[in-house]
Amino acid sequence: MCEKSDNHFGKGVLQTEQTKHTDGNFDHVEISECRDTNSVSNTRLYRRRWLILFLFSSYSLCNAFQWIQYGIINNIFMKFYNVSSFAIDWLSMIYMLTYIPFIFPVAWLLERKGLRVIALFAASINCVGTWIKVASVQPSLFWVTMLGQFACSFAQVFILGMPSQVASVWFGSDQVSTACAIGVFGNQLGIAIGFLIPPILVPNVDDMNELAQHISIMFYITAAVATLIFLLVVFVFQEKPEIPPSLAQVALRHMPTTQNSYLASIVRLFCNKPFILLLISYGLNVGCFYAVSTLLNRMIIEHYPGEEVNAGRIGLTLVIAGVVGSLICGIWLDKTKTYKQTTLSVYLLSFVGMVIYAFTLNLGHLWVVFLTSGVLGFFMTGYLPLGFEFAVELTYPESEGTSSGLLNCSAQMFGIAFTIIQGKIIDHFSTLAGNIFLCVFLFIGSIMTALIKSDLRRQKANSQSQTEVIADSSVYSQDGKSLPVKEVKM
Repeated sequence: MCEKSDNHFGKGVLQTEQTKHTDGNFDHVEISECRDTNSVSNTRLYRRRWLILFLFSSYSLCNAFQWIQYGIINNIFMKFYNVSSFAIDWLSMIYMLTYIPFIFPVAWLLERKGLRVIALFAASINCVGTWIKVASVQPSLFWVTMLGQFACSFAQVFILGMPSQVASVWFGSDQVSTACAIGVFGNQLGIAIGFLIPPILVPNVDDMNELAQHISIMFYITAAVATLIFLLVVFVFQEKPEIPPSLAQVALRHMPTTQNSYLASIVRLFCNKPFILLLISYGLNVGCFYAVSTLLNRMIIEHYPGEEVNAGRIGLTLVIAGVVGSLICGIWLDKTKTYKQTTLSVYLLSFVGMVIYAFTLNLGHLWVVFLTSGVLGFFMTGYLPLGFEFAVELTYPESEGTSSGLLNCSAQMFGIAFTIIQGKIIDHFSTLAGNIFLCVFLFIGSIMTALIKSDLRRQKANSQSQTEVIADSSVYSQDGKSLPVKEVKM
């Protein structure tokens, strides 16, 4: 027998269902709906959350693919456009440079307009960039391909810091880290495909007309995919669920607007010492990953001439291993909530992996490079969602988009610096010296991570809100015993 009972939390009205046994006792209460916005128990999970996450991951994938599609066949594009290696490096580094000045207005726009507007900007600008590049397939039109890449790099500003925001807005507290890892997975998979596909679609041939045809095919395929994803975002992507998925999100929706001031949020973040330590250490780690990815073709070709396809496969190994690492770390965080311990462990292992990669690259055995790249990628790329989620914990109730945006801004700045400096070190000394340069900064980042005070504010908010729900919504059976409350997942 099902009955409805009203439980008042202040102004809130909780609608419940009770299952009555023949002995007169009630089994449990399920929260099925709460109409009043002031009720802290007003939470629900919607199946649509997986579709939203898939769409986000899709346009993130398409954008990330284009970041590395030039760099992994650096020597081929140098020949086609008749430009220097450094000019081709800038086709990757422009992704990092564009992010730095634009992340602050984009984060402000996210605060004011929400996820759907950000998604529309990201998918549309990325689509425009792909079609500009379609028109750039002539040796004299390097500036056009740079313009198209700039458009795609601008789209990335609307993408890179969003996984934690999407996860928090749509997923419950027991799934948020896993969802963030899946969101990062889309970006990583795009990079992996960017390592794998260009060397296959664009072989190193001497005939410029044939080479132009191969490049054109790659650009047309990318444009078609970007257009399809843009249309899906227009018709399917939704701003947020009607009912929030977690108690922390309930609290955020009821927060006074003065506390959500964007500039005030930035000031509070820069006064948060644990976050500042994470900001720098995250930038060091991810900046090293950007440098390794951008310069991978040059490092492999120097020791293994003519192995452009295998350079792409090594990059694929690097990122796929990181995808596995990201998902494992996300699931682990949801199960254990050990944010600092996990982040520090993965950071230290990234340092160890970089040392091993640096000293084995020149051994002359490609299988060794594949193995060490996999180890490096598992931890270095697997660190990405850990940084996002740890930042959200340290900075709650600040916007996830703002904290993630600042992390990525730090990563872009270090990425540009490391790519330029490591490239010069490789040119004047050796790949070993360049990789040792990165090892030093990963070691510094490990020390900084160890110094972070683990203040898990979002976990505290969820725990406190859950305590209030239990205290306010206890329903007593005839013998006076309190009954558990269970969230309905829809």
